[in-house]
Amino acid sequence: MTQTARELLPSLTDIEQAAKVVYGGMAPTPQLSWPLLNQALDAEVWVKHENHAPTGAFKVRGGMVYMDKLAREQPGLAGVISATRGNHGQSVGLAAARFGIPATIVVPEGNSREKNAAMRALGVSLVEHGSEFQESREHALHLSQERRLHMIPSYHRDLVAGVSTYWMELFKAQPALDVVLVPVGQGSGMCGAVAARNALGLKTRVIGVVSAHALAYKLSFEEGRKIESPVSTQIADGVACRVPDEQSLAVLRAEVDEVIAVTDDEVMDAMKMYFIATHNVAEGAGACALAAALQMRAQLRGRRIGLTLSGGNVDHDVFARVLMRDSAVAAGALQAPVQVLPLQQRRTA
Repeated sequence: MTQTARELLPSLTDIEQAAKVVYGGMAPTPQLSWPLLNQALDAEVWVKHENHAPTGAFKVRGGMVYMDKLAREQPGLAGVISATRGNHGQSVGLAAARFGIPATIVVPEGNSREKNAAMRALGVSLVEHGSEFQESREHALHLSQERRLHMIPSYHRDLVAGVSTYWMELFKAQPALDVVLVPVGQGSGMCGAVAARNALGLKTRVIGVVSAHALAYKLSFEEGRKIESPVSTQIADGVACRVPDEQSLAVLRAEVDEVIAVTDDEVMDAMKMYFIATHNVAEGAGACALAAALQMRAQLRGRRIGLTLSGGNVDHDVFARVLMRDSAVAAGALQAPVQVLPLQQRRTA
């Protein structure tokens, strides 16, 4: 029997159980409202800083929950394997190391050097194969059978339960948000937002964000069926998805209000904006939500907005080029007139 979208999502009890595991390995991350972002978007903006998580990205939460259950249910496991562009692999590597389970991760050739180095530092056995994520995932499936390793998917209910904990933090701190924007790679972040919103009974709109150079989820959302689409993004590798996951797509179609596409130029503008406005580093996928908010500025004016800075793992040379490029959007954040309070108001403010 086909599961409904809500049946695919973790319940409030599932998320609360996942939180016990997550907070055994990390502290909650902050949600902050930055004046320059509020000014740039003419809205009340709350940024969820998952770039402050132990591996620099939200994925670590899902990895801890998945591996905790796997280690209890399958003691003596020979090893695990998965495919990634980086953040999922770091999550798996950190969690597997805690349980003494060998981890193999397959990445595309030419993957981020610094993400690769971070995975190796966690004890991961790294395999480079394929020109993009889907080819890496198919090779990981082949190796899992050949080497008798447990294949960790990019999307799973337990992964979503872990990821949902960061959305619970945001929604409990700011329950009056009108809308949240979330990047969609393989869908765990988006599904986590939906699961937490539903668990708390909120009416917050959820907007998914994809790369304009990786449109699989947007096209599938609009057409009502699974559609593959080529990947050509050069900056947002965390959302470089060619083939949508069936389960996360079902949730997207049933529970998400809208899907926005952002170009690489818009993403780089947002990366630079984040640094100017908050002095936080955002990787390409981590800046997608802000890129979409800037694109939708007119519609979002005066609203309460939640943005996820979902990861900060960008190679230093790439980030240097982003900071050096001209960006009228980012420069505009510094151009608003300064409001000087009269002396009496300054004394009592």
